[in-house]
Amino acid sequence: MRILIADDNDAVRRGVVGILSSETGWQVCGEARDGAEALQKARELLPDLILLDVSMPGMNGLEAARLLRQEMPEVKILVISQHDPIHLLPRVVEAGGDGCVDKGRLGTDLVASIKSIEALPALSRGIPP
Repeated sequence: MRILIADDNDAVRRGVVGILSSETGWQVCGEARDGAEALQKARELLPDLILLDVSMPGMNGLEAARLLRQEMPEVKILVISQHDPIHLLPRVVEAGGDGCVDKGRLGTDLVASIKSIEALPALSRGIPP
């Protein structure tokens, strides 16, 4: 699975790369610092999954998720945020995301969250067969 990481914090991106590097068959194909760069890199790299920080300068993660969902309906989108995922999830889903993970729990929850949305059929995300 090819993964694009979009977060304005270099340390967070490095940490996510470290977490994902232990998974066989997963490859970080690119990194972006904001929503606009995430869109551009997604068009170029055609990832299977995009990890989007919700709070980025310029275009935030939810705005980027809406545009990505329109352009790339098959891509999986997982939002990462310092906000409580329980309260954020309805906004993430409304924007076209598949789930969200608390940044404070990336070390324990990120891999499991990716595996759970990796198994989602496109139909469950409102995409016609």
